[in-house]
Amino acid sequence: MRKLSLYMLSLLLAIAVSWISVRAQTPAAGIVVKLDPGFDQILSPNAKLELLQGEGSFEGGEGPLWIQRGESGYLLFSDVSGNRIMQWTLNCFKYPCPPDGKLSVYLEHSGYADSSRVGSVDSSGAHLYGSNGLTLDRESRIILDANGDRAVERLEKDGQRTALADHFEGKRLTCPNDIVVKSDDSVYFTDGAAGCLPKREDDPAKELPFHGVYFIQNGNLQLLDKDPGNFPPNGLAFSPDEKILYVNNGGPGPTQRQIFAYDVQSDGTVKNRRLFIDFTGEKGIGGPDGMKVDVQGNVYSTGMGGVWVISPAGKRLGQIPAPQGMRFSNLAFGDSDSKTLFVVSPKTLWRIRLNVAGIRPH
Repeated sequence: MRKLSLYMLSLLLAIAVSWISVRAQTPAAGIVVKLDPGFDQILSPNAKLELLQGEGSFEGGEGPLWIQRGESGYLLFSDVSGNRIMQWTLNCFKYPCPPDGKLSVYLEHSGYADSSRVGSVDSSGAHLYGSNGLTLDRESRIILDANGDRAVERLEKDGQRTALADHFEGKRLTCPNDIVVKSDDSVYFTDGAAGCLPKREDDPAKELPFHGVYFIQNGNLQLLDKDPGNFPPNGLAFSPDEKILYVNNGGPGPTQRQIFAYDVQSDGTVKNRRLFIDFTGEKGIGGPDGMKVDVQGNVYSTGMGGVWVISPAGKRLGQIPAPQGMRFSNLAFGDSDSKTLFVVSPKTLWRIRLNVAGIRPH
């Protein structure tokens, strides 16, 4: 009995040390930065980022999506490098919940309709790219950017996949990135930089000479814009009334980092592209990436060292800084009241509580 007790004690100690080690690899979050008095209506001055998942569990966090199921819910996000979709389930269903929960694999081979392409590399060692952006259509089916297939696909209720778009004018899409569904079930997405290809922009498999903003309506794929601001598009989001479409661009350097606004027409097309806000030269890791909008019309964008919150008039309200040396990639509103902002980096998952509800797919 004594030997068993010592064994259990050693096992528990090893688990604790491992947990502390994983958490210790992740730098602490910074203090929220208020740039305008109106920021207090969005975030309390003492609001803090909470670490939900430290480094070591996934390698390519992207495209978070909250799924509400009655009183409970869970967060999905893509592990692009792992070729899978992960699921984070909290241990309780009403805020405040402690920042502990269960991380599990929701879907393997998320980047491919071919279910045999499981894992992060194939038998030859070639990298397998997973999904990126995730959203829901009006029937609560998951719509995803399948980086491996270079396509926008829908997960059917029976587990099968339907390709919604994979070619434009006979040429393969390059690398579908972010995605959003309008209330009429039209699907809008960005076909961004060639990160899905081993040699990126110089890869011979790249067929289109530009990077586009597209939408799918009644099965038809239409091009809305090419390389806004002469850079590949990335994140996109609608205003609360869906009359404005926001699209951002920018690479890893600070040379050009912008968010544009378009007027959405009755037929779903857009016009009047204009500069909404310019982050060019802004210090901080990463260019504009994931974007979301709250019910008041404020725009939330990752990049430039954290999460930036911008008013509908294009004014910087404040920033939620990323821990030192970390790049936030994407974000999503969650919990039953949509007042929790989940933020994912390539290797970690965070949350912060808001005073205002966000708009999320239903």
